[in-house]
Amino acid sequence: MNASADAILIAGPTASGKSVAALALAERIGGAIINADSMQVYAEPRILTARPPDAEMRRVPHLLYGHVGVREAYSVGRYQADAARALDEARTLGRVPVFVGGTGMYFDVLTKGIADIPSVPAETRARVAARREEIGPDAFHVELAARDPDSAARLRASDTQRTLRATEVFEATGKPLSHWQNEIGAPVLAGLKLARFVIAPPRDELYARIDARFDNMVEQGAIAEAIRIAALSPAPSAAKILGLRELAAAHRGEMSFEEAKSAAKTASRQYAKRQLTWFRNRMADWRWIEAMESQQAVTAILRDNQV
Repeated sequence: MNASADAILIAGPTASGKSVAALALAERIGGAIINADSMQVYAEPRILTARPPDAEMRRVPHLLYGHVGVREAYSVGRYQADAARALDEARTLGRVPVFVGGTGMYFDVLTKGIADIPSVPAETRARVAARREEIGPDAFHVELAARDPDSAARLRASDTQRTLRATEVFEATGKPLSHWQNEIGAPVLAGLKLARFVIAPPRDELYARIDARFDNMVEQGAIAEAIRIAALSPAPSAAKILGLRELAAAHRGEMSFEEAKSAAKTASRQYAKRQLTWFRNRMADWRWIEAMESQQAVTAILRDNQV
């Protein structure tokens, strides 16, 4: 293996075996694993987010896992700062940083940089949403055009999510969204030699893994975990944890637990499909590994001349 890479990035959809591959690789090369998954940052959902077990996390350093409470809003901008600190920590330890996860935006932060848009308080979001409801989408779009003509010109009045977002940012900062979007921060890994991989097993195999893993999660206590987390009123970002909504709904009697399991598996497969679409569109120049077993992926990474 050519060990000249300053950092290794391993992306992949949920249940692709990327975490196991990253651990085996880190042990071989003296690496430190840095999380690049938006749900594994949360402390409470160990089972539902498939966080690596403590025994595995003790084998090599694991950074940015479970360091945020589910009531906290966790943004891409915050990940950018956390990832930069984790990179410094790994290098201080004399270890090769191995970033692993399935969140495409996090990999953009690492390799391309992002606009550092300030967070919007919940009360501002609620006030803006109430205003649109009060005056209707067309008048709301006219108001946006008076404040942020660039955003309004790009958006239709019927584009609820984006017109709300543009107005929220103006309300919170006094500056148009376009101002912040033009302020692209430097990538966390700027100037480093990178080895970049996407682990993408065949789709049928991936979907079978997703179903089997969710069954295993339920056996490990995912239902009780989901009930505990739902009771904490998680922030909107944490509420997206796969399986949480369905299992919490079953607990409320809105569906049976068997129905919840089936719905959660379907949602997980749909999420994996969206991940793969993102990777194909934005990571086409990465080295793709269609391995069914994690060890096959490690072997491919070790022998690939990018590393």
